[in-house]
Amino acid sequence: MEAKTSKVAIVGAGAVGSTLAYAGLMRGFARTVALYDINKAKVEAEALDLAQGIQFMPEAKVLGSDDVAVVEGSDVVVVTAGAKQQPGQSRMELAGATISLMDKVMPPLLEAAPNAIFILVTNPVDVVTYAAIKKSGADPARMFGSGTVLDSSRLRHQISQEVNVAVGNVHAYIAGEHGDSEVALWSSATIGGVPLTEWVDENGVVVMTDEVRQRIHHDVVQSAYTIINGKGATNYAIGAAGARIVEAVLGDQHRVLPVSTLVDFAGVGEVCMSLPAIVGRAGIVQKVEVRLSPSEHAALASSARSIRETAVKFGAE
Repeated sequence: MEAKTSKVAIVGAGAVGSTLAYAGLMRGFARTVALYDINKAKVEAEALDLAQGIQFMPEAKVLGSDDVAVVEGSDVVVVTAGAKQQPGQSRMELAGATISLMDKVMPPLLEAAPNAIFILVTNPVDVVTYAAIKKSGADPARMFGSGTVLDSSRLRHQISQEVNVAVGNVHAYIAGEHGDSEVALWSSATIGGVPLTEWVDENGVVVMTDEVRQRIHHDVVQSAYTIINGKGATNYAIGAAGARIVEAVLGDQHRVLPVSTLVDFAGVGEVCMSLPAIVGRAGIVQKVEVRLSPSEHAALASSARSIRETAVKFGAE
């Protein structure tokens, strides 16, 4: 009998899609990686460039095509295709164009890979994920967005720099919208098991004061704009984050990640937003109830309303 091997399809061979493929190949996340894009020359060139470096990576087969058939048999489909965010443009302003694109892209993808886990990595990811779930009728456990996995990574990096501790010892989440209304969950954050707000330096001085936390949160929210203004697009960190989510699925790792999932938020209604969840081979295995302060809960409600309003405005249902 032929051994079952894993296959990941990445829709969109732009900066994010090709970087995600590279990050995943370097980590050996699948035996076959298929790139799908309507730009035939671009997708074939990206696939060839990646394939010619396989000697220096874990063994894998790389495919690239403008034919949706290349997606067939995929265990995971990662959708990165979408309107490009311009300097000064918010993620929410991309909603109309990207939702229209998803209306065209999703039906043939679902037909080609009906048993795959779908991960959306295209902005505004919360609204787009909501639209994709509602219009396709897909199981929300098997279709979700990359959410604030990247934002949480940015937050942890900023905290680690502030306290001079390895980022792996920092546990903190960004929740809500992947965008301007995102919420830092400070009340549940820890550094090496110590509550973040109680962390002191070598002189016994509390480091993470209100002022420092506000500055870090501001910097995290502005990170994408800073990068887009400087180089035109974000791709490395989101590529690595996307590859990490795929690993959690294919490896059935039951890893807690703040992905964008369908929730019924009290007082707001149904919305896709980021909250910590256990991710495994079945997709969203379980949602995690994180302790929230009253101010964090209020901020999440405000974020949920912002996402919901945009979803309704652009007919995401």
